[in-house]
Amino acid sequence: MVYLDYSATTPVSQDVLDTFVVASKKFIGNPNSLHRLGTESRNLIDAATEQIKEILRLKDMEVIYTSGSSESNNLVIKGIASKYKNRGKHIITSPFEHSSIYGPLNYLLDDGYEVEFVNLDENGLVDLNHLKSLIRDDTILVTISSVNSEIGLLQPIEEIGKIVSEYPKCYFHSDMTQSIGKVNVPITNVDFVSFSAHKFFGIKGIGCLLKGKNIVIDPLIHGGKSTTNYRSGTPALPLIASLSKALRLAYEDFDNKYNHVYMLNKYVKEQLSKYDNVFINSNDKSIPHILNISVIDVKPETMLHALEEYDIFISTQSACSSSSTLSKAVLNLTKDEKRAKSSIRVSISYITTKEEIDLFLEAFDKCYKRLV
Repeated sequence: MVYLDYSATTPVSQDVLDTFVVASKKFIGNPNSLHRLGTESRNLIDAATEQIKEILRLKDMEVIYTSGSSESNNLVIKGIASKYKNRGKHIITSPFEHSSIYGPLNYLLDDGYEVEFVNLDENGLVDLNHLKSLIRDDTILVTISSVNSEIGLLQPIEEIGKIVSEYPKCYFHSDMTQSIGKVNVPITNVDFVSFSAHKFFGIKGIGCLLKGKNIVIDPLIHGGKSTTNYRSGTPALPLIASLSKALRLAYEDFDNKYNHVYMLNKYVKEQLSKYDNVFINSNDKSIPHILNISVIDVKPETMLHALEEYDIFISTQSACSSSSTLSKAVLNLTKDEKRAKSSIRVSISYITTKEEIDLFLEAFDKCYKRLV
């Protein structure tokens, strides 16, 4: 089997799974209980939380544990909208966001909120001058992902954050699900950060919303304090410990992992560029972990299932996208409907081997000759 869909999810690391099992068996107390077992569990959560903040160099942010990025994105968008609706109902986003951003934004439209999309330059990056022109006195939130999940475009988060910071009534949120654990993105000018453990070999069902300490939002889930006032419920101690472990492992030997992925990405692009009907949609502003291509006149699902016959697994759009046959992300970048209707995503990780890539390329060649 050759797995090339790491941007959708990653297999759980054995070390991470071991941490989950140990925490489940040894720390049986509810972290909110006052007895010794509860205190031991609470201490483990506190240690995990401090490690997360230390790894990401975010000592001045609060960690809110969630079920994953979708919940984190909903929490910040709805939480800001509810808390600051008296300030305004204007929100800014980009055409490259995940469905868990567009979902809550569409929900807010029915309640009188206004959502505007920032323009992109020829490389697909946020037009910073246009962003400045969009921010108004009643703008309460700018939400722009660090990395697009389909094409891998890495946005200038630091520059965007500096612009938003000039408007004290407006907050900046970045969905960093596709960048945390993969690439270094400055977070110093970001008010809220979302990410999920299962994108860097952690367990599904645990994620974070990092929040500026002095910012107040309305929670989605009410019921009393847990690890924070912003998300009630019994703390998922084993998942929290495993998230911390997965994050620590992700940043070990970081440069070598990145360079390995970069070289594999470069090799794949060189080989696929030889085909007349193949167009590379990801550009030099994309992270190497995501490679989006179009095989003109071949439906994405047709190529996906053709490769699956060789036990090779890729994806079409983001795993959480609708079943639309057209990639809006590719269309926004390339302005080419044919490419948008025929795009597939190959996503690589540091555990991907050159041998696996060669097997993919061999199978792709056979599928291409059969289908084109």
